[in-house]
Amino acid sequence: MAINNWLREIIEKVKPQIGVVEETFYGSNAKTALQMGHARGAILLTLSQANVECAEYSARSIKQSVVGNGSASKEQVEYMVKNILNVKELPGEHASDALAAAICHANHGDFGL
Repeated sequence: MAINNWLREIIEKVKPQIGVVEETFYGSNAKTALQMGHARGAILLTLSQANVECAEYSARSIKQSVVGNGSASKEQVEYMVKNILNVKELPGEHASDALAAAICHANHGDFGL
């Protein structure tokens, strides 16, 4: 419920037209994969209930779009996000991942207009 409530508050405040999420990935740690699946499910449900369109991209596609290399490291993604957005710092540990997904969607240019 925490993710749902948190995301609802953001949606009500910001009124986004689209949400961008990373596609499910398969890792070797079953516990982590299950937790990520629960969080992703809560996000997708909340976006759907709020009638916010959702786009999904693989981690590889996001990295390719931002860094030019689908195997880029987290540090490389963060570096490029800062450069693309012309900022010195990002507002939190996972901000570069979220912003990279948004940049990827913007690079695809499919806004339904």
